[in-house]
Amino acid sequence: MSYEHVNTSLAAGFGLGRAEGHSTAIPAIASRWRALLGSIVARYGLVLGFLAFWQLSSTVGWVNPAVFPPLDVILSALWSGLASGALLDDIAISLQRSGIAFAAAVAVGIPLGLFMGQVRLVEQALDPILQLFRQTSALALYPVFILLLGLGETSKVFVIFWATLFPILLSTTGGVKEVDNKLIEMARTYGAGPLTVFRRVVLPASVPAIFVGLRLSATTALLLLIAAEMIGANKGIGFQVMNAQYNFQIPLMFAAILLLALLGLAANALLVLAQRNLCRWSQPNA
Repeated sequence: MSYEHVNTSLAAGFGLGRAEGHSTAIPAIASRWRALLGSIVARYGLVLGFLAFWQLSSTVGWVNPAVFPPLDVILSALWSGLASGALLDDIAISLQRSGIAFAAAVAVGIPLGLFMGQVRLVEQALDPILQLFRQTSALALYPVFILLLGLGETSKVFVIFWATLFPILLSTTGGVKEVDNKLIEMARTYGAGPLTVFRRVVLPASVPAIFVGLRLSATTALLLLIAAEMIGANKGIGFQVMNAQYNFQIPLMFAAILLLALLGLAANALLVLAQRNLCRWSQPNA
């Protein structure tokens, strides 16, 4: 076999390999894109369809655009508020109020829930009054808080704290009580003391339930924030919703509502991310 013939054969073989690799790569990439688009449509299809219907119905006049403005008008109002800095001040004040209340609820609810879950006598003594307070709406008690604490920041923060405390407290207590007794007995069999059992068994097993309460409380904090800022406030996103409604600035009103929804989604996403990092052992695909 001549040298030229060998080179020609090798070149043909390498060219065929490249062609085959190129031809198989394209369907693989296309299938991945189809899978990605399919997952997006399956998860967010209804939301995207609802938003598209809102935009279309408001644009063509199926609904009154003065009451339901098109989405592009709402987004334009949101961008204008953020660019001018007006909404940024409201965001900072609202996050401060809800953040202080949420942090206080975490600082009180988690230790108390762990203690109640561990000591049955304490739970039996506190559970009836806690259930009574939990069934009483925080909005119904808001006038009482105003009478006691005034119309300032204290009453607004306290009503949010009151509403966010109970989901954290009850979820923590339930998480401690649902720890498998076999794990506790096994730890004691290997010589673990009460503190070690709590630190190595009870607390890690309770973390998923605690995060459920944290996510519920984060949502509750934003809901109560709107109500708290609608009474006796001159700053905040809730105040901006009411003020825009009074002045018939409907696009700005919807922009503030959309901003609250985005803040709620961001808070939930952060808590979900923290839960995945702290509870990798409880993930199905871990």
